Amino acid sequence: MTIDFARISEATRLVRSGQLRAATAAIQAALSGRAAPQAPPAAPATAFAAAPDVIDVPSRVLPPEVHHSGDSLQRDERDAEHAPEVAATGGARAPSAGQRFVAGSFSNGHDRRDYKFFIPAQAGERPLPLVVMLHGCTQDPDDFAAGTGMNELAESRGFYVLYPAQSRQANPQGCWNWFKHTHQQRERGEPALLAGMTRQLMAQHRIDPDRVYVAGLSAGGAMAAILGETYPDLYAAVGVHSGLASGSALDLPSALSAMKGAARSPAGMPSGVPTIVFHGDADGTVHVRNGEHVIAASIGATASVEVSAVEDPGVRNATRAVYRAADGRIIAERWTVHGASHAWSGGKAQGSYTDRQGPDASAQMLRFFFEHPRRERDAQEPGGSRRYA
Repeated sequence: MTIDFARISEATRLVRSGQLRAATAAIQAALSGRAAPQAPPAAPATAFAAAPDVIDVPSRVLPPEVHHSGDSLQRDERDAEHAPEVAATGGARAPSAGQRFVAGSFSNGHDRRDYKFFIPAQAGERPLPLVVMLHGCTQDPDDFAAGTGMNELAESRGFYVLYPAQSRQANPQGCWNWFKHTHQQRERGEPALLAGMTRQLMAQHRIDPDRVYVAGLSAGGAMAAILGETYPDLYAAVGVHSGLASGSALDLPSALSAMKGAARSPAGMPSGVPTIVFHGDADGTVHVRNGEHVIAASIGATASVEVSAVEDPGVRNATRAVYRAADGRIIAERWTVHGASHAWSGGKAQGSYTDRQGPDASAQMLRFFFEHPRRERDAQEPGGSRRYA
């Protein structure tokens, strides 16, 4: 595929001027080779249109949001726990007695993000796992919770769920900025912010530090892969749905190429963090080949692979590839869902970007996560995964 980078440059200019519809048309034209339609009159700088077939656009600097001190944020979170119960939007059932779905906010002194946090009824009885869920572009925590059904699973199986919310000031479409080099490193940008948020919730609740996991969809999946790469000491395992490997892109042109299947090869040593991938082979937004890159970035190319067909009545067929270390342990899985597009497999209709016909990605990710606690991983792989000071 040939990409017209002159049109990509024009798309960048249009985004900066707030003309996202025209920018989207220019990007589509650059990828398809057809002529771009004439740009409409300039839209107000504050008007942004959602582009469902574009995973991300360059972020631009807007006036900073009001920052709160860390102490006030922790107090807000404690107060929220004792507030009346709040149900997730999008048709999710109301919480049962004891469970709570609360709102909070976190600042690391440089930036701030809101979040929603699900607390199961079992909270406080014993240390419970935590699953961090990163939404895709144009989504928000309530939408993602409703679509994945993760809160219902958390209540039945006993774990916390953290849903960070991307700011529209950081990215007009609500995408995590996975393709910018400033958001791909430890202790910098969004990875540092999300890791700090995770640690704050761990300090405030009885969370098992060996069972903290992160998963995401699309741009959220790409950011989940980055968190596994940059914070292997925090996240025990990673789930990437319809996303891309860490380092797949460094700017908008390389992001568009990566999304079409021409991603950069993973550089450096693999992270060693167990990873499960879900991806539809009819995904027209992020090419299914990116799932292979995610696996290579996490475990390298030396693992043995077992491939099997998954055929269950009433759901889409899938191919499951299981990757084993030399001692026979499963260290990664890759599910290719046949006929599925850019959507959460097995998701619920109450949320956006879901495919109710697919195998249940939420259930399979949880199974994989709980099979891979961090202490066990570290004991079995001394020095095997990347460590950071």
